[in-house]
Amino acid sequence: MLIGAMNHPERNVLDEIQWMSEAGLDFIDLTLEPPGAASWQVDAKAIRSKLESCGMGVVGHTAWYLPMASAIPEIRQAAVAELKRCLDRFGEIGAKWMNLHPDRHIPWHPRPFYIEKNLESIRELLPHAESCGVGLMVENLPGDYNSAPQLSELLDPLPQLGLHLDIGHANLQVPQNTAAEILAAYGSRLRHVHLHDNKGGHADLHLPLGTGSVDLRAAVRAVQRCNYNGTIP
Repeated sequence: MLIGAMNHPERNVLDEIQWMSEAGLDFIDLTLEPPGAASWQVDAKAIRSKLESCGMGVVGHTAWYLPMASAIPEIRQAAVAELKRCLDRFGEIGAKWMNLHPDRHIPWHPRPFYIEKNLESIRELLPHAESCGVGLMVENLPGDYNSAPQLSELLDPLPQLGLHLDIGHANLQVPQNTAAEILAAYGSRLRHVHLHDNKGGHADLHLPLGTGSVDLRAAVRAVQRCNYNGTIP
């Protein structure tokens, strides 16, 4: 496994890479978010050079709040434009995968509407991602995309999409952790893992491992059954 960490969006990316390198981490889970790491502000060449000098890899992460299924066409297009800009930066930096947080905040509209709008946005992104040499993966999210059937609505129509499994998220708003269920259905498409703890319910606490209620041993065993040997921040 490759062990890494995510940068804090308020801090300088090069400084974040430096402390991660000094801590012996293998990669940075690079989130491109303002105020300190906005896609329109970061120096992609400097970041790539820093990563190479530190011998570190990189995985692409994007802002979780982008309205890529908005019912307002211009707003949805703005989210797609931002994600394309992120793809440009990640291609320049050398990331091979970039995550997406499927949208679910569309008041007064039923689930089929925002599923289709998410798919519409992802279909627009896929050719751009390919031109940048970056693959796209969707992250499981509490409430709406946190079981195999829910994720199937995005993964089945688009076989190019990878899976970004967040084990902490799989413990939220569910009777029991859904990580094993999701991996049983889509483990062959697993491209990235987030591992953190929480106490169930609705609060995404991102606690240190072993301080919450996530069955970490069971989750890790489920990942191992997929013969996964990739990135885990």
